[in-house]
Amino acid sequence: MRAFIPRPLPPTPRIRFRQSLGKLLEDAAAALGRLDAVTALLPEPDVFVYGCVRKEAVLSSQIEGIRSSLADLVLYEAGGAPKTPAADVLEVSNAVATLNHGVSRLRGGFPISNRLLREMHTRLLASGRARVVTPGEFRQSQNRIGGSRPGTTAFVPPPPGHVQQCMTDLERFIHDTDDGLPTLVKAGLAHVQFETIHPFLDGNGRVGRMLITLMLSDAGLLREPLLYLSLYFKRNRSTYHRLLNDIRHTGDWEAWLRFFLEGVREVAEEAFAAARLASDTIQDDRARIARLGRRAGSALRVHQSLVGRPISNIGDMADRTGLSAPTVTAVIRALEALGIVREITGRQRGRIYTYERYLAVLRESTEDPPG
Repeated sequence: MRAFIPRPLPPTPRIRFRQSLGKLLEDAAAALGRLDAVTALLPEPDVFVYGCVRKEAVLSSQIEGIRSSLADLVLYEAGGAPKTPAADVLEVSNAVATLNHGVSRLRGGFPISNRLLREMHTRLLASGRARVVTPGEFRQSQNRIGGSRPGTTAFVPPPPGHVQQCMTDLERFIHDTDDGLPTLVKAGLAHVQFETIHPFLDGNGRVGRMLITLMLSDAGLLREPLLYLSLYFKRNRSTYHRLLNDIRHTGDWEAWLRFFLEGVREVAEEAFAAARLASDTIQDDRARIARLGRRAGSALRVHQSLVGRPISNIGDMADRTGLSAPTVTAVIRALEALGIVREITGRQRGRIYTYERYLAVLRESTEDPPG
């Protein structure tokens, strides 16, 4: 199979916004606007951002076959031992750091660019399962998608000598303000183009999905990275990969955009509902804690600590609250009696506690059902 070199964006012929595609764009933009506005409604938006960033990292990594749940990740961050391979959890942790780095750079005035994508790739693959590749460098060898042998290959990306020019063209398209394309559409097109170029030896899918978040953030459509679009891609994995590949053969960009915009609408609506549910859960538990009497003040401080880190140990909670370890221990017993926290190690020492009701909201749809 011969290598495929994509034409620069925007597509030719131009995207035709027929009635159905135009309506999808309108609905997706409206849902995204409601999700963006939720940060003004939540009492502590940073807490929900914490969960959304980790949810996206988990789901995007699962698409690539990396086995880690949200609970594994949060447990790892709390110093516990996750059930899944440590290298997998470390890669998901790297993905969290990578997305945070990209968003932070944008807020500091740095543009979306090949340099930024290489920086992010360096962080993504700095450790974990893929230490043999060259992090932060565009590939200097040919890669294949779907198999290493010609008979099993589904797609061959551009030869390495074309990668730099293709990425330069993509960067130019991202910043072109004269093409008349809405940001949501440009983000969908840029994701496909990035995946088609496949500029790195590994990590392309995860960086390519982060590119969507960066473009929405850079354009001001999302003040915080709340859209975990990988949920939709994972649910519709076969359609996702089929449409990415079909564009290379048929040039049917409209079919991809219909799929993409429907995903933005669906996930934005789910994330909005999850934000409201998370807020209601926190407020309901605070009301129950407030009835504890003289211990309520300390208990609310510990609860606040668990909202920020829903899996934690006594020492960490003491550090974050400024309370003594015996006080935190007494408070935790009271919260256990209320059914707000649960101990998950079964040990006498080094116990770790989880804020189960809140964590359940965050991890919705991140774990495959058993069977």
